[in-house]
Amino acid sequence: MDRRQIVLDTETTGLEVNQGHRIIEIGCVELVNRRITGRHYHQYIQPEREIDAGALEVHGITAEFLLGKPTFSEIGSEFLAFVEGAELVIHNAPFDVGFIDAELDRLEPHAGKLESVCGVVDTLQMARHKHPGQRNNLDALCQRYEIDNTSRTLHGALLDAEILAEVYLAMTGGQASLGLGTEGSTDDAGASGTAAGIRRVSAERTPLPVVRATGEEIERHEAKLKELDLSAGEARWRATVRH
Repeated sequence: MDRRQIVLDTETTGLEVNQGHRIIEIGCVELVNRRITGRHYHQYIQPEREIDAGALEVHGITAEFLLGKPTFSEIGSEFLAFVEGAELVIHNAPFDVGFIDAELDRLEPHAGKLESVCGVVDTLQMARHKHPGQRNNLDALCQRYEIDNTSRTLHGALLDAEILAEVYLAMTGGQASLGLGTEGSTDDAGASGTAAGIRRVSAERTPLPVVRATGEEIERHEAKLKELDLSAGEARWRATVRH
């Protein structure tokens, strides 16, 4: 069965969900069997509240920009349809999951918790286990795994999800390359918003070629071993093989 993963990031009006802060952007990038498919979900959201100055400095999304954008209640069903049954890959998952759960709790009827429809992998915890005592934010991981994040002057949910997809594949043993800033794919599964394009490279490594020795090379090798036997006695490994 295909393994479907969704790399997800959000931007919010502030840091504390228990103070009523809301999601203002969701970005999702799809992986299937560790390959970036080009399908994504991206949406800006009207939070119906002010944006903290500190949060604005991080993501640059203004209240004026969000005027006329849909509320979470208007896009909740399409978001859930996109992620349902997938394994979510999130950096500092408790933060994003907490905000999404709070938004789901506001829906009528209630949609339950996000983890009731998705599994969750926290790449921050994964990185802390893999690189203990080191900085493990997304910028530090990009530097560690030599991933280009020069497009990331401000945080953005879709851009960060694209970068995190590449970090996740590198951190778990695969390879990927994202064409950040190129024209977006038109296959966006009905998601709204504008996405940076994605250039995909197989996460699977090319098998190494097997070059077998020729008969002449085997004969020369055996002759050399016989010379060594005469000068120093039979090698231990040859005696072990024969017995």
